[in-house]
Amino acid sequence: MNKKKIINDPVYGFISVRNDLVFDLIEHPYFQRLRYIRQLGMTHLVYPGALHTRFHHALGAMHLMALAIETLRGKGHRITDEEEEAVTVAILLHDIGHGPFSHALERTIVEGVSHEDISHLLMGSLNAQFGGRLSVAIDVFNGTYHKRFLHELVSGQLDMDRMDYLNRDSFFTGVSEGVISFDRIIKMLNVVDDHIAVEEKGIYSIEKFLIARRLMYWQVYLHKTVIAAEQLLANILRRARELALEGQLLFATPALKHFLEKPISKSSFETDDSHLEVFAQLDDTDIMASIKVWEQSSDFVLSRLCKMLMQRNLYHVDITNEPPDEKQLAKLRSKAVKAYPITTDEAGCFVFADTITNNAYRQGDGSIRILMKNGTVQDITTASDNSNLKVLAQTVKKYIVCYTKDLI
Repeated sequence: MNKKKIINDPVYGFISVRNDLVFDLIEHPYFQRLRYIRQLGMTHLVYPGALHTRFHHALGAMHLMALAIETLRGKGHRITDEEEEAVTVAILLHDIGHGPFSHALERTIVEGVSHEDISHLLMGSLNAQFGGRLSVAIDVFNGTYHKRFLHELVSGQLDMDRMDYLNRDSFFTGVSEGVISFDRIIKMLNVVDDHIAVEEKGIYSIEKFLIARRLMYWQVYLHKTVIAAEQLLANILRRARELALEGQLLFATPALKHFLEKPISKSSFETDDSHLEVFAQLDDTDIMASIKVWEQSSDFVLSRLCKMLMQRNLYHVDITNEPPDEKQLAKLRSKAVKAYPITTDEAGCFVFADTITNNAYRQGDGSIRILMKNGTVQDITTASDNSNLKVLAQTVKKYIVCYTKDLI
């Protein structure tokens, strides 16, 4: 069978699959599942074009990795064929542990088990299935391989993951502020003291990259309506799980039912392979099919929340720099209790507060290194003459208050 394939990608054009192992991993059910998990969760409720999947993203990141390896080899850095295969597999599988609507799911259904944990477990399972051929890739992914710069290409401040999702998310949302000069940045990559560095002439492309990342967070990932939709989804899943754990019979697909009806600890997830196999069957369709049925639930809270989501009647969201007024929250909850047939505790599904953070660059945490013309290496915040970058290195924290619109 011919395993050398070409895939037509809307962002980069033709992407080549040149390796038999990579082809077989793409064909594996664990990876094919990513076709049915949207990259940006509920963001399509704001930007209708944001329907691209984690499958798209993984292939795009793999393509950028091929360009990065070609660049580094061209500058005299030795990367063996085995290492090229390993770093390609590592970036291809970096998101394989994501569930449907990942962050909402992590907070509600599989608490205490992150998508990173599940990625490790799935990669371990694949390694066993492929006779240990993923061992080096797993070392690169974990950062335990002796060439650290390979790990930085997979997971770092300037990795191929971020480079692709900014480009791809910008393309599919139509938010042009996220467009980055990925090709120029990759051409400027180098390795110094076993760390990825960017040559000084690429500094302005890095500045644009960091500014684009910050703007994409505020305009897309942390858009107030996206927050409203994701908070609503999280409350739906949380309520469904509460009812299921109390013994109420709820419709759910078999894969979702497995996680709704019993608490599963991180340790049991790691020791009982059945949980992992069921998780590998979960995708967006499990969640959405269940929500459509739950609209008719006899439980008012679950029914109302599901109808709100399906009809795009989302929470009203206030975003502030200061903590919310507790008296105002209590007043809104009291209003909810009077407006709906709910208890005071259940009012928390209709009125609540939370926080959001935006951190475009974490200085010192796998810093972006700039290779100056004199051979020295500086952090981007000191190498750049753009004073705004020091601001970008600071974490911005904001407070949100969500409540149903008929309580205004």
